[in-house]
Amino acid sequence: MDFEGPEDPDIHTESARTQLNEYFEGKRSIFHLTLHPIGTEFELKVWNEVNKIPATTTNSYGEIAKKLGSKNKAQAVGNAIGKNPIMIVIPCHRVLGVNNNISGYSGGIHRKEWLLKHEKILLL
Repeated sequence: MDFEGPEDPDIHTESARTQLNEYFEGKRSIFHLTLHPIGTEFELKVWNEVNKIPATTTNSYGEIAKKLGSKNKAQAVGNAIGKNPIMIVIPCHRVLGVNNNISGYSGGIHRKEWLLKHEKILLL
């Protein structure tokens, strides 16, 4: 297969690598990548809302459910977040449980805590 031109995956891969390195070096909090995650209509809506959470803040599963029109769908929001195929870039680690409890992270709670500390959201 010929991957020359604008569809060259090296261009996209290099951009993602650079931006992730900048994130881990503390030089970036927002990613500018062309994303095409695959999910259900509801999952895409949830991931879109998660992607709007600013780097210095958090949100809750319930608040995201309210934004999507149903405060009773917090668990469904959690399930959709658990299927996020682009963790860190779509910052699901910024979503907390009731009373700001750190809960649920498919990468492991210890990694969620680390990311929140890295972003200076969790200070401990």
